Amino acid sequence: MISLNTNATSNAFPDAPLSQTAAPRLNQPSAASAAFEPGRAKKSKKAQIKIKRRALHGVLLIDKPLGASSNQVLQRVKWLLKAEKAGHTGTLDPLASGVLPICLGAATKFSQLHLECDKTYLAIARLGQCTSTADAEGEITHTQDASALDLSAQGLQGVLSAFTGPIEQTPPMYSALKVQGKALYEYARAGLELELKARSVTIHALEMKELRSAADLESLSALAHWSVDEQWLHDLSAVHHTRALAIKVTCSKGTYIRTLAQDIGNHLGVGAHLVYLRRVASGDFTIDQCIDLSAFEALTQSAESGEALSALKPTECLLTGHEPIALSESDAAKFLSGLRRTGPWRDCDRVAVYAQNPTVLLGSAHIKGGELIPDRLLNPLEINSILESLL
Repeated sequence: MISLNTNATSNAFPDAPLSQTAAPRLNQPSAASAAFEPGRAKKSKKAQIKIKRRALHGVLLIDKPLGASSNQVLQRVKWLLKAEKAGHTGTLDPLASGVLPICLGAATKFSQLHLECDKTYLAIARLGQCTSTADAEGEITHTQDASALDLSAQGLQGVLSAFTGPIEQTPPMYSALKVQGKALYEYARAGLELELKARSVTIHALEMKELRSAADLESLSALAHWSVDEQWLHDLSAVHHTRALAIKVTCSKGTYIRTLAQDIGNHLGVGAHLVYLRRVASGDFTIDQCIDLSAFEALTQSAESGEALSALKPTECLLTGHEPIALSESDAAKFLSGLRRTGPWRDCDRVAVYAQNPTVLLGSAHIKGGELIPDRLLNPLEINSILESLL
């Protein structure tokens, strides 16, 4: 039997829930991000108790709250479920909320596929102010009067044309992108500015309108599920000589919405920075499929805690768009050992391979010249664990 390689992370996690926080106030650092800063709280003796973990497989779609990092949400879910292995499919900044797929067990083997998919965001960009981080957590570095801007549909047409389709984008220094093994934000915090090369990304769809109320933002997407503080929006619009844009963007992987907001502001001649961001879709996963983290916490702590497991989607949801192929018992065993199988199959780059009777996912593959060639395989322990969960 092949032993399951578990994810070596801390068993400890504070009992207090990661609850939804209010929108960050203007002109000051986000209090929410400070509240979730790692290393602030001392570990209690209770938190150091060894937890017996279990093998769980599938995808949990969490609506990430403001103020928490993606890794903190991941560790919270892992702790609540007592899961052996978990990972997420793409980082959201603490300032951002929205779709965060958490992969458990065998699903972590296919998380890379989801990293490649397109994402859709709703955002608010404040015009007339640039910051050191291109978002509301940085220091204001430049201000300019934006009161005379024409933000009508006609006035924004030139911006839409300039930023739709393939564009060049320079990553922000305050980002997790690694250079020579170190994240860019590490260089930035040390006061070092690197000369970064622009990268090509694709903006598949872009909508913008001037933001005067929550209705302006909500009109861009039926999937918003916003909890925007109206007083916060009023403060935003009331700041002298600044205005704001509501933005909806569908983009390729690697696109920085902070940079997009900043570049749009520069194109308009006044600069800008991001003050709010919500991911409403990640590949085929949309915000209306997600569960709020506090609601998920309540499920795990209720008398019917099994309901929490019902929120898990099967691992194969990550293989949407793959050609399904079912193998006989004999071929399935050989395929799992890494052997190629031959059959009357057409060439295909993405294949999801299943065993028959019972039907269970074996892994992913591709077909070339009639040969089914393994790519990523589940191991026997994972397959048996999935079958047991179906009983």
